[in-house]
Parts: sequence; C-alpha cells; structure tokens
Amino acid sequence: QVQLVESGGGLVQAGGSLRLSCASTGRTFSSYRTGWFRQAPGKEREFVAAISRGGGSTYYADSVKGRFTISRDNAKNTVYLQMNSLKPEDTAVYYCAADAGYSGSYRALREYDYWGQGTQVTVSS
Repeated sequence: QVQLVESGGGLVQAGGSLRLSCASTGRTFSSYRTGWFRQAPGKEREFVAAISRGGGSTYYADSVKGRFTISRDNAKNTVYLQMNSLKPEDTAVYYCAADAGYSGSYRALREYDYWGQGTQVTVSS
C-alpha cells in the first residue's frame, strides 16, 4: 500500500515555473513506478510524465516535452514535477500516481494502482 499527497500547485503567469511534489507514505516509494497526470475541467485525465522505480527512465507527453521534468528522490519517498515555461493550457488539477506492476504502458491510467488527491495548477495569460 502507498498513500500519495501532492503539493506545490498554485497560480502562476504564463512563462513561469512551478514545482509539484508528491510525498508518499506506506511502502517504500522505490517499490513503485510513478507518474503525473492532469485533468482540466470538461476533459479526461491525461498523461503528463512518468518515471521508473530507480529514476533511470523518464517519459513525457508531447505537450510538455522540453518544458517539464519529472524526478524522484527515493530516500525522501517523493516524486517531483518541475514545470517551466508554463502555458494557460497547462491549467489543470495535477495528480500523482503509483504503479506496483512491472508491465504495461506508463501512459495508461489503468496501469496505476494508487492516486493522490490532486493539486490545482492555474496558469494565467
């Protein structure tokens, strides 16, 4: 079992930066591959970024590639999403998720076993 709590969201102007954090409790975070997803009003939850258990592999949605960076600090049981050059279309509730499995697509919501409650990111123009 793992419990996830996101933080770091807020209001930022276009072009600005935010760093989201996802702190975990329960089983050691290194036991899970993790991802970030986001959901804007009226839209389905979509993949943003993911990272392997040891942090050696990362994956990004095309829409955020080059602007966002996912990382993890397993000693702190925390995963981060550094968001730079933010755009209004990045506005959404951002969720972290953890996957105990060893197969399946990092991009697929159905692969993730645990989810945080989300943190709001609002980017103004």
